[in-house]
Amino acid sequence: MIRIRLLSPYSAIAALLASAFLLIAGNGLVNVLAPLRAAIEGFPEITLGLLGSVYFGGMLAGTLATSFVVRRAGHIRAFSALVAGAVVTVILLPVVVDPVVWLILRGGLGFVFAGLYAVIESWINAKATNSNRGALYGFYQIVAYAASAGGQMALTLQSPTSFVGFTIGGALLALSTIPLALTNADAPIPPRVARLRLIWLMKLSPVGALAAFLVGATNGAYAALGPVYALGVGFSAGAVPLFTTAVTLGSALGVYPAGRLSDRIDRRAMIAALSGVGALIEIVLWRFRGGETALVALGFAVGATTFALYTLTTSHANDRAKAEHTVLVSTGLLFLYCAGAIIGPIVAATLMRDQGPGALYAQNSVLHIALAGFALWRYVKRPRERAAAKDAADELANASGRPIG
Repeated sequence: MIRIRLLSPYSAIAALLASAFLLIAGNGLVNVLAPLRAAIEGFPEITLGLLGSVYFGGMLAGTLATSFVVRRAGHIRAFSALVAGAVVTVILLPVVVDPVVWLILRGGLGFVFAGLYAVIESWINAKATNSNRGALYGFYQIVAYAASAGGQMALTLQSPTSFVGFTIGGALLALSTIPLALTNADAPIPPRVARLRLIWLMKLSPVGALAAFLVGATNGAYAALGPVYALGVGFSAGAVPLFTTAVTLGSALGVYPAGRLSDRIDRRAMIAALSGVGALIEIVLWRFRGGETALVALGFAVGATTFALYTLTTSHANDRAKAEHTVLVSTGLLFLYCAGAIIGPIVAATLMRDQGPGALYAQNSVLHIALAGFALWRYVKRPRERAAAKDAADELANASGRPIG
């Protein structure tokens, strides 16, 4: 009985994790292939940054529609419909290799992925409790990072100039509908409110709201320009996945311990610590002029620290919310994350053009230092905040259970 009870939170999301693995593997491949192919095709540097920004701009727009779609169709049918849209955008990318067309398609891909991530994250948080949320979400992130690494490494099997990589990415996306469509696990209850509630979210979790924005800016800049950074510091096109995969593997190994530890101590303290250590590593990446092996090791280290931050962010915010508000929390955090991720790549691309490829990590180190300072200040100012999470959530809900703000 004890064993069954321990496994039950994970078994409740097993089919979801299988679908997430296939989905994120396909997207991980495309997210590396698209900017790399664009650079090879000679797209302007500002366009390379915009490819990341419009993706997150699409996600930003998608967060406005996600709650409505999930409320209308339910989690499983919404997931299947959104995957169909993702497949169409991916297989069209190699058909017309043009900057304007690619910007439109990348924006469309971001739009549907906002809904897909909201379905996944709200499902997980609905099945979690405050005592296991960090570990459960961390386990999902291990699956996600492993999938992303596998998708990125698939790029080494084909030339970036080939259409085959996009075809593989689209096929993986399509396959992701199968596990969730066949599951007999109960899906979470659809949200009763289909409107984005940012003010409510900021009151609910000030650290979570700011962290989502800043982590979006840093992760968005890396997602759009990490491969370009690797090319700029001396990696060959074929070796670029070694750097990006090292970041992903570091993320996969670091996220579960960070999440599990945050179930036992204040998550704001963990956010401050990981942000500060990650910033130090990014300063080294900014100034370092060494060989590929050392850069791969540093990429692994920055992944193991900074890429656990969103797990802690969403866990901290959901600690303070009711179960029926998980979709609202997920879409609100995604909105703020995407707002940061729109700005981050544009600023980083401009800095890289003027200051060189290392400017990507100069920007990210400054943002992580700011996050560390704010999280630490909140922790010192309100050390007992975590214990009062449920009371805070109740204060921010009206009598009907609908969030105010």
